[in-house]
Amino acid sequence: MRLVPLGAGPLEMFIRNQWYVAAWDHDIDRAPFARTICGEPVMLYRRFDRSVVAMQDACPHRLVPLSIGIKEGDNIRCRYHGLLLNSEGQAIEMPVKSERTHKSICAKTYPVIERHRFVWVWIGEAEKADPALVPDFWPCSHRDWTFDGGYYHIKCDYRLVIDNLMDLTHETYTHQDSIGQAEILESPIETSSSENHVAVTRWMADIDAPPLWRNALRKDGPVDRWQICHFILPSSVIIDVGVALVGSGATVENHDQGVRGFVIDALTPETDTTSHYFWGMARNFDIHDTGFTERFKKQQGGVFQEDVAVLEAQQRSISANPALKLKAFSIDNGGVRCRQLIERMAKAQRSAVPD
Repeated sequence: MRLVPLGAGPLEMFIRNQWYVAAWDHDIDRAPFARTICGEPVMLYRRFDRSVVAMQDACPHRLVPLSIGIKEGDNIRCRYHGLLLNSEGQAIEMPVKSERTHKSICAKTYPVIERHRFVWVWIGEAEKADPALVPDFWPCSHRDWTFDGGYYHIKCDYRLVIDNLMDLTHETYTHQDSIGQAEILESPIETSSSENHVAVTRWMADIDAPPLWRNALRKDGPVDRWQICHFILPSSVIIDVGVALVGSGATVENHDQGVRGFVIDALTPETDTTSHYFWGMARNFDIHDTGFTERFKKQQGGVFQEDVAVLEAQQRSISANPALKLKAFSIDNGGVRCRQLIERMAKAQRSAVPD
């Protein structure tokens, strides 16, 4: 057993110069949309050409949120004194219209990219934004897979959600009526890590499928079940999950014989103790059955709601007990290694900032 220091304060644990999910693609339309990312208030909207604008949510005049402003074409007018900014954040009309604008009157803008059904915003130095660094959620965009999901605003440190996702032993008790089963606790766990990745693998051979997976398989009989969790910096987890009938030839390395999916979890820190949780499931079975997609999403959303209840209670307890530290058992190895990666990267960023 080890004690897990909470490390630097959560605001210091936000990794900069990274892409973070700001919203689902369908969330952003012509109207201004407000979202706080890594402590930074951001306002988003679509131009007429449907490209996305991400701008600091503060008028450069009196700091009133631009997200309550008035859209005029692709421009945004502050609702307080009427300063008009274009979609590049530059002032193009002063409150007194006869006065000239100056290039110093502007709002910060952020690099944006749409990929894998999400709108990603670069938090950090804009000149370092690299589309190649967007986490590779390949199943979400593959033509042989289908993908959908949802969003929860969750009142906890984003690292607690990563802990949860990298330790699926909690399913036995937290999700006992859907995906949990005793065999999860009886199966060995393998954890591996590199400089920027952590993987936790569990293979459960010759077991009964839990209700959610039995319904997806549409067959009775003993199955092999797998859970392979991958942590991707700065704050995403994708989990390769599924079941295959015993004897079908499924292995840890090759398991497309039954029903397979990737649980997609993108965590975007908001504040010290609140996070944006974008979740979903990409699957390679029944991909054209939209009714099943909706039912499956509803089931998955119910599973994650159970996590939210536990994690928010955990955060309240952590806040109420500042002298106590989290303890780490063997089942927490994956989450501990993720925290070490995050802390190492955040520490390197802090040391690079000049005094």
